Amino acid sequence: MKHSPEKTLADRLEALYNLQVIDTSLDEIRKVLGALPEEIIDLEDEYLQYQNQEKEAFEKIQEIETQITGYREDIKTSERLIKKYEEQLMNIRNDREYSAIVKEIETQSLEIQICEKRIQDKYFSIEQTKQDIKKTENLMVTSQQRLKSKQEELYSIVEESESSENEWKQKREVAVKKVDAVLLKSYERIRSNTSNGLAIINIVKGSCNGCFNMIPPQKRADVREKKKIIICEHCGRIFYDDKVILDEDASDEKPLRKRRNIIEKKEDTTVINIDE
Repeated sequence: MKHSPEKTLADRLEALYNLQVIDTSLDEIRKVLGALPEEIIDLEDEYLQYQNQEKEAFEKIQEIETQITGYREDIKTSERLIKKYEEQLMNIRNDREYSAIVKEIETQSLEIQICEKRIQDKYFSIEQTKQDIKKTENLMVTSQQRLKSKQEELYSIVEESESSENEWKQKREVAVKKVDAVLLKSYERIRSNTSNGLAIINIVKGSCNGCFNMIPPQKRADVREKKKIIICEHCGRIFYDDKVILDEDASDEKPLRKRRNIIEKKEDTTVINIDE
């Protein structure tokens, strides 16, 4: 019975790089969603805020109407007192009593005027609040329309990307099994600490394509040989030479920007096709 030959370091690195390609593809699919979920949450919060504003405005109107009712009761009380004082004027015995009653009548008349002014102000406040409610309702309609549009957009994108994402997830399950356990642990740790999710990186024109720091010639040579794992001393990423990136001896042409197109199976070896 033939045993499969032990994987070389180059094979292990290639398996890890293939996993990186798959993870990058998954990241790109998830990025398609962009900020839509957050926008939807913001719009939902916005709509809820408008609802609360509308509710508070109606409660304010009810409170004002209660105050108006109180002022009307105060007016009725003052009117009863005036009537009572006017009856007392018919039975006064001296000028001092007359002056005191007349003063009370004037006080209650002034109280009525104050209450009527307050009622007038409260009605004005109600009209202003109703205008605010109308504006809020218009904002709610606009917010609801935007929310519905974003929700439909998100649903459409999720529906379109779900199939592709599932395919890449299946490929990842296969790819992970080919990666050395120790390398996989380091890969996951490095990947979680990077903003772009790249744990495996190329050297472009003598510089790390992750942090853009210059890499010494000997270390670049070691990366090409693939006989040991080389880590960027600046950003901690693992170097991988895919023999496509321009090095420091290339012309002044801009560095090639790799783009993953297809991962094919050839003789049980995962191969990455690259477009320039």
